[in-house]
Formats: sequence, structure tokens, C-alpha cells
Amino acid sequence: SDKLFFEEINLETVLEIYEKTNPLGTILSMGGQTPNTLAKSLADAGTRILGTQPDSIDRAEDRRKFSTLLDELDIDQPEWEQLNTKEEAISFVHRVGYPVLVRPSYVLSGQAMAVAMNDEELNRFLTAAVEVSADHPVVISKFLDNSKEIEYDGVANQGAVVIYAVSEHVEQAGVHSGDATLVLPPQRLYMETIRKVRQLGARIAKAMNITGPFNIQFIAKKNRVRVIELNLRASRSFPFVSKILKVNFIELATRAIMGESIEPIDRSSFEIDYVGVKAPHFSFARLEGADPILGVEMSSTGEVACLGKDFNEAFLKSLLSVGFSLPIKSALFSTGPVESKAEMLEAVRLFEKMGVQIYGTAGTCAFLEENGVACTKLHWPSEDIAPNTIEYIRTGKVDLVVNIPKNFREEELTNDYRIRRAAVNFNVPLITDRQLAMRLAEALSEIDLDDLEIKSWNEYIPHIPDLQFDGTSRAPLPAAASTE
Repeated sequence: SDKLFFEEINLETVLEIYEKTNPLGTILSMGGQTPNTLAKSLADAGTRILGTQPDSIDRAEDRRKFSTLLDELDIDQPEWEQLNTKEEAISFVHRVGYPVLVRPSYVLSGQAMAVAMNDEELNRFLTAAVEVSADHPVVISKFLDNSKEIEYDGVANQGAVVIYAVSEHVEQAGVHSGDATLVLPPQRLYMETIRKVRQLGARIAKAMNITGPFNIQFIAKKNRVRVIELNLRASRSFPFVSKILKVNFIELATRAIMGESIEPIDRSSFEIDYVGVKAPHFSFARLEGADPILGVEMSSTGEVACLGKDFNEAFLKSLLSVGFSLPIKSALFSTGPVESKAEMLEAVRLFEKMGVQIYGTAGTCAFLEENGVACTKLHWPSEDIAPNTIEYIRTGKVDLVVNIPKNFREEELTNDYRIRRAAVNFNVPLITDRQLAMRLAEALSEIDLDDLEIKSWNEYIPHIPDLQFDGTSRAPLPAAASTE
């Protein structure tokens, strides 16, 4: 009935439907986080779970168990420790150094997950994590900044990988995968890094005896690849990678779950002659007071994927599709600490070379002028002095705001927050990630907006044949769980 669509998905509801319909079994891996959270309870109640079994789901969802498994497999991961007391947590963090990532188990979209930069934040985040996931352990791990985050989406059948896709984030590590700009095929990963990701994905699938869809998030720095987490379910990027590779990952996963014997599919992303970019869409304008900054907890409310003959074309198309206004004739920069200012310098020079009017807050403007970039200084919101950042954003004198958070002092956070919030309120494109700003400058400098091609999906991939299945070979399905 229509009422079922509005019911909360909980154990009682699922069991009532299961008893009423007497199905062949229950598939958990295509409904997001909630079904995985119910996995053990459903199995304990005697339901037949199809695909990856609840014990494996629990090993993936429980941060301590999964980290222990990686240690047993000798697979690299950031240093970690399970929380027992706040004192022990602080002792561990002081040993490995800030920043650290606080990660509760069995949570949705990074809920209560956070990067702590000091003892005060660590205490606050630990309290929130325990409140959200009181029945499950909280793990603290070393957060690796200035690293590349990588997505591995795959389908496995009884532990053997059938199909996989390796995508890269444009943003630096620390942005939730649902909020990241995703690129397939990866454009800036070492071949050795991709090889390691592929091998580790196969090893983890085998160790967890995965049948169905899964997603692994990796972090890489200077060719050293570490595992962040494993999601034993279809990820947000499954539709994206399916379109790019012209392989329906969910169809393959369903066939595996239903016991069909499927041979591994060799469809390498290196053989395609186009690039796909998935850009997130945010609704900060509808959330009064929300800080429009990206982090480890997901904020996006949608996404758009676009294809192009190269990264620059696909990237610009995706930004236009999620509401970016192009071209850019003026831009306001507040580029954070000196290291960030230095890394952003070449991008700002590209904007200047394209004729963009450069504005900057005090420190950024001084740095740019010292390095030969003409910059007009705009005062902080709290200074209430003209020319002021808020006034220029409000009156449409700025086409783009690049605000890279600098540190965690309250007065500077207040100024940065007011700039970010003004950009959202007055519908000015906002970038808060350094890598994203740099790639935008490069793309705009290398391609004319008038040259963006409008082509259908089929026009990009006509040479790739659809997969055919005969469905004749079928393995036995798992038995229903015992309630004894």
C-alpha cells in the first residue's frame, strides 16, 4: 500500500513484510546504510539473506573489526585505535599527531564522523560519535592531509571480482565521497597506484567472500596506498561508473546474488576515449545558517554526471550542470595558510591571464602582490570598511568566491563563514577546496566555453557492445538463518 512508502524501514516492518510475502530471500546491498544496519538482526530472526552474508557485513561496518582484518591481511591503513576512554584517545592522538579522523561504526553518510585538529575538538567529536552510535565502537585514525582519495566500485561473486572501476576525487582527501567531484577514468593517478588499488580490491573481496556490490575507499600519497573503509553495498557512484563503462553494475550484482555463475568482465577504463565527471549539487541556500563547507560528513543533495572528450570539457560541463555561472570576469580569493597561498598562486595567475579581475582579503592580496599579481584588497566582513567583501558579493561585483579555510581561530572562522554564507545567499559560485579551484583555472585556460560539445551518451560510446547473459548456470542460494 501507499502507506508502506512512508513507513520507517526498521526490523519490525521488514519482518512483517517478509512473513506476509514469504519471499525467496532478502537483498540488503541496494538500499543504502539502513539495511546493512539491520543485517545481523534480520539473520537472527531467521530470514534468508541473499548475497554477502551478515557476518561479513558486520566485519565491514564495525570499524575495529575491519581494521583488525586489514592488519591480519597485511594491508596498509592509517594508524588507528579503538576508543575506550577519552584519556586513552588523547594519548593515542598525541603519539600520532593531529589531525585525526573520528569514525563511529554503522553510520549513514559520515554522520558524526569528523576531523579533529586539537584536544578541544577531539573531545567534542568523541561525545557526538558515542551519542550517534552508542552500541558500536568508535575508532580514531590518523588523518592524512594533502592526499588523493580513490573510489573502487566493484561487483564480486563468491569472493571473486567480476567487474570493477577505479575513480579519483578532484578534491583533497577529507571530503565525503558523496560530496566529491569524481573522475573516471582517473587522470592524475600513478599507474602503480591504480595497480595497487586493483590488487587490494581483489584481496579484500576474497577475504570477505563478497557476493554482490561493494565500494572501497582508498587514500594515496606518493604511491603509498592505504584503505579507509569498505562499504558492502551499492555506492552513490554505481550509476556513474555503470554509464561510463557501459556495464550495468547493479544487473551484474543482482545476477551474482541470485546465484548465477558470471565470468569476470575485462573492460578497462583505459580503453575508452572520453572522460566522465560527476559533480555534486548542494542546497545550502535552503538551509539557513548552514556553513557551506565540505568535510567528511555528506552535505550534497544531488549530483550530475557529464561526458567530454577530455577532463576539462567534462569538468566544465558538470559545473555548469550543477549551477555554476560561467564565464568568470571577477573572483574573490581568500586562500588560507601560506602553504595554500603558494599552491594557489599559479591558478590565480591563470585567472589573471584570462582577464579576470582579482580581489582578495588582506593576507591573500598582500601575498599575490608580492608575487606579481595585481589584486584589489577587500576588507573582512567584521571590519565594516569599504570596499568590503560582503558588499561586493551582494552587489554582484564578484562572479566567483574561492574561500580556503585557514585555521580554527574563532574570529577568522566567523569572517570566513560570513563570506561563504554570503556567496550562497546571493547565488555566487563558491569553491572551498584548493584542488577544485586549481582545476577550474586550468580548465578555463585550456578550453573555450563555446567549444563545449553537446552530445548524447550513445554518441560517446557506440563502439562498446552491451553485455549478454544466458542465465543458464546457477549456484545454490544460501539457506535461511537458523533461529536456534
